[in-house]
Amino acid sequence: MFRRSRTVLIAGVAAVVMAASPAVSAAPAGTATRNDAVQRVLDQAVNEGGAPGMLAEVRTGSSRWFGSAGVADTTTHRKPQANDRYRIGSTTKTFTATVLLQLVGEGRLSLDDTVEKWLPGVVKGNGHDGSRISVRQLLNHTSGIFNFTEDPQVVANLVGPAFLEHRFDGFRPEQLVRTAMSHAPAFAPGTSWAYSNTNFILAGMLVEKVSGRSLATEVTRRVIVPLGLYDTYLPGQSTSIYGPHGKAYSKLLVPDPAAPVYDVSELNPSWAGSAGDMISTAGDINRFYSALLGGRLLRPAQQKEMFTAVPTVNWIPNTGYGLGMIAQTLPCGVRVWGHGGTIHGSLSWSMGLRDGSKVASTNINGDWVDQGGISTDLMEAVFCPGTSADTGDDGGAAARGQRTGTEAAAGPLRLF
Repeated sequence: MFRRSRTVLIAGVAAVVMAASPAVSAAPAGTATRNDAVQRVLDQAVNEGGAPGMLAEVRTGSSRWFGSAGVADTTTHRKPQANDRYRIGSTTKTFTATVLLQLVGEGRLSLDDTVEKWLPGVVKGNGHDGSRISVRQLLNHTSGIFNFTEDPQVVANLVGPAFLEHRFDGFRPEQLVRTAMSHAPAFAPGTSWAYSNTNFILAGMLVEKVSGRSLATEVTRRVIVPLGLYDTYLPGQSTSIYGPHGKAYSKLLVPDPAAPVYDVSELNPSWAGSAGDMISTAGDINRFYSALLGGRLLRPAQQKEMFTAVPTVNWIPNTGYGLGMIAQTLPCGVRVWGHGGTIHGSLSWSMGLRDGSKVASTNINGDWVDQGGISTDLMEAVFCPGTSADTGDDGGAAARGQRTGTEAAAGPLRLF
């Protein structure tokens, strides 16, 4: 349940940590001074892709490079900064999965436990049966549970002009699950794959049930504080982005290129909850994935489980899905791991090599551009030296054009 006390707790913890080390988040982005291939992608995203602004940070060992293009604020024309916070959308899922897997590693529950064992009577109705669904199936999207963000009323409230009337509505996880239970499952558990935000709402509920603490408390004490993620927090019902941040611009997730643009920096993200509500920075996300990929957050058995990917179905091309973790094979053949996020006014993508030696994160502050194509181009520039994305010819733009309509046309509220 998202309670006001959760927001107060996380804000208090973050304030204490930041007071202890005020210079960390404001420090220069690193020792690397040039990354021309990545900068070209950023410039193209603004000049050709129509993004208001885009930022990226690349971390290779202890070296960090930050770049940006366009503006963080179309009124003041302020440039994106390395310590700008943004809504990370479904990258939240990796945090939720990490904490749940830590609890598994402590013997508090098993990935083979049923949802019914821990949340009796919650997954039930219209063919849903929590006694046939395992914790593992929640985390790799093979549960078949209906995706609540595809509910017609949810779409009606959060897509198009109605969003401006409902942007501050608050929700509890139980409400979101009940919405999902009002529909039939997508398939029988374990027989196929489908991305469902309901899976990770339930995962967050499991963390709270097993630990006896709020999800915000568990993420904070297990991940945020140990890694020094001073600009990362779970907002709960809070509608603002605390600390330095640019504006978030939205065409309200409608496909019309001529749709008007709105500033949606303030909204209540509780409808996304443990599936997509967190706020962070590119630097913090890189630090998180570097630690996670490098094996510093999970025990070996749970690390192996997280990175055991199943094939995705009718989703982002060339991807598999582990436990809260996307495996993406880039056009050059390199396989990277991480997650992306789509939420009103914010498109983000983070990927890293399997050993965590190199990671990259990016954010676009306009939700109507070709997220899949631009993000893939950027990751190709980072991880595939010598390819068209790195040499600056038009191959990257051509590939981006071919991807338009696949990754980009994921449908409303897909929350990658």
